[in-house]
Amino acid sequence: MIKFNKPYISGHELTYIEQAISSGHTAGNGSFTKKCNTFFEKTYGFKKALLTSSCTDALEMCAILANIQPGDEVIVPSYTFVSTALAFVRQGATIVFADSQTNQPNIDTDKIKSLITNKTKAIVPVHYAGVACDMDKIMSLANQYNLLVIEDAALAIDSYYKNKPLGSIGHLATFSFHETKNISSGEGGLLVINDEQFINRAEIIWEKGTNRAQFFRGEINKYGWVDTGSSFLPSDITAAYLLAQLDNIEKIQIKRKEIWANYMEGLKDFAKQLEIKLPDIPSYSTNNGNMFYMVCKDKNQRKQLINYLKENGICAVFHYQSLHQSTYYHNKYKGEALLNADRFTDCLVRLPLYADLTKDEQNKIIETCNNYHNIVSN
Repeated sequence: MIKFNKPYISGHELTYIEQAISSGHTAGNGSFTKKCNTFFEKTYGFKKALLTSSCTDALEMCAILANIQPGDEVIVPSYTFVSTALAFVRQGATIVFADSQTNQPNIDTDKIKSLITNKTKAIVPVHYAGVACDMDKIMSLANQYNLLVIEDAALAIDSYYKNKPLGSIGHLATFSFHETKNISSGEGGLLVINDEQFINRAEIIWEKGTNRAQFFRGEINKYGWVDTGSSFLPSDITAAYLLAQLDNIEKIQIKRKEIWANYMEGLKDFAKQLEIKLPDIPSYSTNNGNMFYMVCKDKNQRKQLINYLKENGICAVFHYQSLHQSTYYHNKYKGEALLNADRFTDCLVRLPLYADLTKDEQNKIIETCNNYHNIVSN
């Protein structure tokens, strides 16, 4: 069976982990944590980067920093992972779900304005598959209505919008280093702060509501409990693993983007003949090779394709379920039908994509898809 995902191992993970253990500091905010944070700040120009235990943790920090209160509204795409909405629900927010675009899963920016009310506090665009949302439109609306923009860039490491790194445009941003992502530490995440007004408080929230970070920098004589927060920072062992990945980010990205391009070329005829849509990358966005997905013409076609691939030793999967239709939220949702989000829920299928996917394995996947077309055509 060709797996859907296989985490990339650079070969230096255990070396760095051993160094972290030998240092005698394996708790959070050690030397490897600092090296990772510095990498992100220098490489992508983020004003402040703080490693977290997960992207979910980073989003929860954003909800606290945004001072979300019960009754506040937060605009979130329905076609996303539950954490995008859950972080704000935990603070008491009402989620206002937005539809996807017709041609791709990203939030339909033309629909956002109609969702803004005097209770709206933030917009949370999700860069699906590492493809940028139209950030100029979103930031313009945010400036017009005095709203915060929190980029959910969980899938978008090393991807760009008009030459600006994703995660560097909104007031706050989050990334994921889950094992399914381009860069992985098993579990892990990152909070990015681009608006300086949030930096000091972010450090406090990150350190369980204490001003310990200032104490260790020698800025204060003692530290104590000064705000809300939690234990959001990861161990330095996790950071050591992540640094080994970051050292190889260019190599990883080259491999993933080559695989993505091979799929795009090898499946274009198959997709055209079966009325299947391949990814649509807008001119303002780069592609970071996060995933390769196809949108089938209906739910039945997707089911048949996934089953056929499985029968031939290939694991292909669907993705998000519309959050406004979820068991938890559907009774709370009062908005209009979100037809595009529901279509991607029913029709989107993802093919295996990871840096160690061999050329032979990818050729088998492409050939199997083409064989499926021959079978259904006959």
